[in-house]
Amino acid sequence: MNRSGRSGVRPFVPLLPALLSLIAAGALALAGCGGSSDDPRRPSPGGADGALVLAERGVNTSQWKTDFSRAGVPLEEIRSGGPGKDGIPPIDRPRFVTVDKAAGDLPPREPVLVVEGQRTVRAYPHRILVWHEIVNDTLDGVPIAVTYCPLCNTAAVFDRRVDGRAVRFGTTGSLRRSDLVMWDDRTESWWQQITGEAIVGELTGHRLEQVSALTISVEELARSFPDAEVLSQDTGHDRDYGKNPYVGYDAASSEPFLLDEEADRRLEPKERVLAVRRGRDAVVVPFGVVRRRGVEEFTAFGRDLVAIWSPGVASTLDAETIGESRDVGTAVIYERGPARGLVRVADGRFRAADGTVWDLAGRAISGPRRGERLERAAHDQQFWFALAAFLTGDVRIVE
Repeated sequence: MNRSGRSGVRPFVPLLPALLSLIAAGALALAGCGGSSDDPRRPSPGGADGALVLAERGVNTSQWKTDFSRAGVPLEEIRSGGPGKDGIPPIDRPRFVTVDKAAGDLPPREPVLVVEGQRTVRAYPHRILVWHEIVNDTLDGVPIAVTYCPLCNTAAVFDRRVDGRAVRFGTTGSLRRSDLVMWDDRTESWWQQITGEAIVGELTGHRLEQVSALTISVEELARSFPDAEVLSQDTGHDRDYGKNPYVGYDAASSEPFLLDEEADRRLEPKERVLAVRRGRDAVVVPFGVVRRRGVEEFTAFGRDLVAIWSPGVASTLDAETIGESRDVGTAVIYERGPARGLVRVADGRFRAADGTVWDLAGRAISGPRRGERLERAAHDQQFWFALAAFLTGDVRIVE
């Protein structure tokens, strides 16, 4: 599948089987994501022939200064996704507009990824992330990389400092286990988006610090963060923002794209899940579980946690127009603390046993704890198959 994404060129995606239905209104830049080895030979990481191994997987290594002799994963697991280096262009000079401006331009149910700095709150609409996959930004003095892999539905924000120095991240155009592989501009090492770990090159083994983020709707953004700054659609690139390049891709039972191995069947491949991870271990909360109950209290690695779910957020990967996609809602995990006995009382509103009402953003908006904030637990959300592909330890699924 060609995933060309040069500025001013609307890349074409051929019609796949109905299972994937990856059609776009004239164009597509498929996200940098990948699969594990279908090579019958025993895979071996790195080595003198590293570039040759990648070449056999369709990767053009001639444009790279990467040290392919150093790798922390079998190179046979990396494959070309179509475009070359930054063929899917990241946004390096982000511009921002007010929430009022964004709310006037964007449908109320469209998803945005929210990052809270020390003083500033910024929101990154999925309608932009789905076409660019990486935004290199600086928030209150902290250099961050806002990333999104459409094939895995994984949104993750990282502190983009490596050994104390900020780097710029781009898209390699290559994939591993259906997940975006990024590169840094200092050493041209390659990084796995879902884990934030350098997997090929000089920095192999380094891991980025993840920054807490929240997925909510434009409507909830205006209600909870009226002073936020919202990434502008004036990106300098010609893209059909608001159109979904992956129409119908997120049907829960459908097969992942570019995943060579069999998807883990403990859940439907594209069931949305929340995950609290510790190394290769994880406690997983399926959206389906917390959606039925609105609130799910559970423990993970000795901590008392609570997951909350609310409707009102459209899928990025369903209908041709994101704002018209089905409602998949969103979910967040907090340290339970004062939020014991939560019940959902309205969209985005939850009442605790002591009468305090909390919103999706973890703020007490009324009751005895008004003005307080819940502590957000470190977690992420993505499709189940993607998470499972990178977990090799103990996995507990909340039922």
